[in-house]
Amino acid sequence: MNTVNARFTVGEVVHHLLFDYRGVVFDADACFAGTDAWYDQVAKSRPPKDQPWYHLLVDGASHTTYVAERHLEKDLDVRPVNHVLVSEMFERFENGVYVPKMAAN
Repeated sequence: MNTVNARFTVGEVVHHLLFDYRGVVFDADACFAGTDAWYDQVAKSRPPKDQPWYHLLVDGASHTTYVAERHLEKDLDVRPVNHVLVSEMFERFENGVYVPKMAAN
């Protein structure tokens, strides 16, 4: 059995290498969890499906994205991400990382 190690964790701010935007990770999948139709239509660079993919809140926008790990790098900008859902998903921004809210039972 193969073990997949994700490079980024929930709350980390990342930079998209191809499309030059910042975002904060709010969820991660060990491998691609979308549909074949979505992959065929949207993932034009054909990133590997067997590597981690991340759900991001896009800085300065109101939408989210789903991105393959190979297109991301750690963001060196120390500013917080500006997205309407940040306050719903995270408690605070501390030392360049968002602290996730604890899920209620």
